Amino acid sequence: MSPSAVAPRFTGVFPVVPTIFTEQGELDLEGQKRCVDFMIDAGANGLSILANFSEQFSLADDERQQLTELMLEYVAGRVPVIVTTTHYSARICAARSRHAEAAGAAMIMAMPPYHGATIRVSEAGIHAFFRTVSDAIGIPIMIQDAPVSGTPLSAAFLARLANEIEQVAYFKIEVPGTAAKLRELIQLGGSAVEGPWDGEEAITLLADLDAGATGSMTGGGYVDGLRQIFDDYRAGRRDAAVAGYARWLPLINYENRQCGLLACKALMKEGGVIASDAGRAPLAPLHPTTRAGLIEVARSLDPLVLRWAR
Repeated sequence: MSPSAVAPRFTGVFPVVPTIFTEQGELDLEGQKRCVDFMIDAGANGLSILANFSEQFSLADDERQQLTELMLEYVAGRVPVIVTTTHYSARICAARSRHAEAAGAAMIMAMPPYHGATIRVSEAGIHAFFRTVSDAIGIPIMIQDAPVSGTPLSAAFLARLANEIEQVAYFKIEVPGTAAKLRELIQLGGSAVEGPWDGEEAITLLADLDAGATGSMTGGGYVDGLRQIFDDYRAGRRDAAVAGYARWLPLINYENRQCGLLACKALMKEGGVIASDAGRAPLAPLHPTTRAGLIEVARSLDPLVLRWAR
């Protein structure tokens, strides 16, 4: 059976929700709610929380739990929510995943276990890790295949995980040659690969859709533009998708290559969605010239983020 013969439970654009801080580095829970409302209004098919672009690595454990419960309760089923539960320990990742499921998560996402620049785990250990997590929950697992883990994950190994571990069904591929890897994963994994997705702020979205991607985990600042590209493509309007991608690519590129994880919050602050676009120290703020360049490119596209709160 081909993957296309199985209707995936989740498709579309699932942007990463940034974590909103005050200028002093405290959680801004009201700003967090406004952020979520904006992203849903902008057309997100679903949301991803506590990902790397959410600065998950700068959060305390109790803050992660607080944010998981707050956002899932506040979303209240309006869209499905993916919760990142990455941790080196299979035990802790499983516990985080159980908590996310109990709070209402539709899926969890995790990277393979790693620590620092040198501590890595064998394929056998990675297999055991995801089996432990799978055995703890009844919702799908998305494996995040990203350079930040420093762990090579071949398409053949990912396909084996999909076929051998019950809840492993979705894959966020964001490595060099993403389209080629997606194509190989789909071919090798068959119907066990329910959701071949990409990420990395949609910088390779068009090629990845051509390769068979059925979802994309993007930045959250201009979901309205990304949804139009995705929807046109999935409806068979490839020419319109190509034109839309060309139109939005300067902003996608500026976010991905110049700004990184602070781009979304800069756009939201500029549009009045949130009061502060600060990251949490030691993350450096955007250089004023870089921020101004981002806003200039965005204004030429008139995204909802600059109008939503007006």
